[in-house]
Amino acid sequence: MSLPILRWRDEWRQPGAVRADLLAGLTGAIVVLPQGIAFATLAGMPAQYGLYAAMVPCMVAALFGSSRLMVTGPANAISLTTMAVVSPLAAVGSPHYVSLVLTLAFLVGLMQLLLGLARVGALVERVPHSVVVGFTAGAAVLIINSQLGPLLALPLPRNTSVLTNLTSAVERLPQVQPLALASGLATIVLAIVARPFNRIVPAMLVAVIGGTLVAKALAAAQPGWPPLATVQAVVAAWPPLSAPDLSVDTVRSLFGATLVMTLLALTEASAIARSMARLKGDTLDGNQEFIGQGLANLAGAFFSAFPASGSFNRSAVNLEAGARSPLAAASAAVLLLLLLIFVGPLARHLPLAVVAGLLFVVAWGLFDVREMRRIWRDEAHERAPMLVTLVATVTLSLEWAILLGITSALLVQRLVRGDRLS
Repeated sequence: MSLPILRWRDEWRQPGAVRADLLAGLTGAIVVLPQGIAFATLAGMPAQYGLYAAMVPCMVAALFGSSRLMVTGPANAISLTTMAVVSPLAAVGSPHYVSLVLTLAFLVGLMQLLLGLARVGALVERVPHSVVVGFTAGAAVLIINSQLGPLLALPLPRNTSVLTNLTSAVERLPQVQPLALASGLATIVLAIVARPFNRIVPAMLVAVIGGTLVAKALAAAQPGWPPLATVQAVVAAWPPLSAPDLSVDTVRSLFGATLVMTLLALTEASAIARSMARLKGDTLDGNQEFIGQGLANLAGAFFSAFPASGSFNRSAVNLEAGARSPLAAASAAVLLLLLLIFVGPLARHLPLAVVAGLLFVVAWGLFDVREMRRIWRDEAHERAPMLVTLVATVTLSLEWAILLGITSALLVQRLVRGDRLS
């Protein structure tokens, strides 16, 4: 049996195809540098783990998946969910927390692989679109909530409700560090201004470099301001070997989280892969994509990668950069490793406020206002599932949000069928 990536051999024979894939891979490697660090922060992991998640999982998914252009690695909703489901079990960032997250990646990968081998990909693809839209919008609110403290340089408590966090921030407004706020806002503005030129130079890279330079300039101009907290240096380029903790107690404690993460990761990956296939006129083997995602997370768990899935942002960049085949994603993983050798130590100069500004931009991009309006206007039976999922995501645990969203969708469908029959 040949590797699924070899189905694109004819594509590589086309003039300029390999060159286009390698250039797209280089663009992807540059883009994921700031993104990986930001998503690691979102997942409660040390900065370098976000980059590790963009290496081995990205390579394995490209080799064994079915999608031509989807890029696998750290993703916004997956990273946020990781911290939400693991933080009640261990202190965020502690060695025990890191161990649990890597174990979660293994368990998610195992379940994804089993689902793919059992050929039940169609079941996950039936998760209502309105539930995914509502969950994504709710995740955006949670991302903003989690980064409010770093943006303002305020010591806000972790794992509190959105309302509690906002109240605490308002109460401490006199303590806001102007340098942090200015750096974060500069990052947001630069990301928006540079977006039209994203194909020439990655907008997020422009925002990170520009925001950091603004922070340095303001610090020099106002030496009396408190120094900014920064990201820890990325000291290793090659992801270190790791091993999941498969003790009975650990597996039992992560069982519910594994179910939620598997459903979310596969739903997100399937949606991105279907979108990319539609744009290119490709056929997509959903079960093979499940297998690819499962093997990616299984392998990643042994190379210090937290749970990975398809990435909306980098898949779109991959498409815009002119990628022709999965060789682009595979080469991005290798090129990222080479880039880290030279720029990894520079991460210690990156202010947390700049990372927060970057995540604010990412969060805003998750609000698909056009799609939410369309659902509200054209699909009356999808309104309730979307709203239930959104509200539950913001107010309850993410596990319950997905469950309640799907349940409400099934109830509405049943009521609609009942009205038709009567």
